[in-house]
Amino acid sequence: MVHVLRQRGEVELGGLLTTVNEVAQRVAMHAVRVDVLQAQADALGLPLWPIPIPSPCSNDAYESAMTAVVRRACAEGFTHMAFGDLFLDDIRRYREGKLAGTGLTPIFPLFDAAPGATMALARQMIANGLRARITCVNPKVLDRRFAGREFDTALLEDLPPSIDPCGERGEFHTCSYGGPMFQRAVPIETGVTVERDGFVFTDLTLCASITKKTDNQMTR
Repeated sequence: MVHVLRQRGEVELGGLLTTVNEVAQRVAMHAVRVDVLQAQADALGLPLWPIPIPSPCSNDAYESAMTAVVRRACAEGFTHMAFGDLFLDDIRRYREGKLAGTGLTPIFPLFDAAPGATMALARQMIANGLRARITCVNPKVLDRRFAGREFDTALLEDLPPSIDPCGERGEFHTCSYGGPMFQRAVPIETGVTVERDGFVFTDLTLCASITKKTDNQMTR
């Protein structure tokens, strides 16, 4: 999404919004560590706006946290909020409804409900140099052995036909660490894989040399 927005040049990117489990200090659902999240933001050249949420998180708590950050964004002069949603109309309508009247206009630069659109998008992203790794798998719909795998053409070939190639229905979640949107690659290492709360998570850490040296979308 960042790459597409920058290519279009219609808006100025001013920050990255991400919900963070305040207990675990990881991105909600993706389970990406906050230091990796910050490294992503640094490599993108954008300020990070982490949104702390409790765990477990009720819908009321989530919406309260989002309302606060929307107010802050408006106060700081932001006019749009971009989402990476691909084809789920109900999610799009929810976001549009929540932002109606706030002063922020929602935009969905990747949204395309056409059949096969996400496979085409996945192949295009990989061909353009995206590097990403699966950090979370829903074992109810996808074999746990996919956790920790690289998001590449081999993965696309191995995914069952029932699984969206971009994981849009929550079948899996990824962490991107390279691609044309980054000023530099984020050096990561794959750690342990565990099953927790009904999901399978693979831990990603910054490479030891980077960790030692340095001791984680909004638009205007």
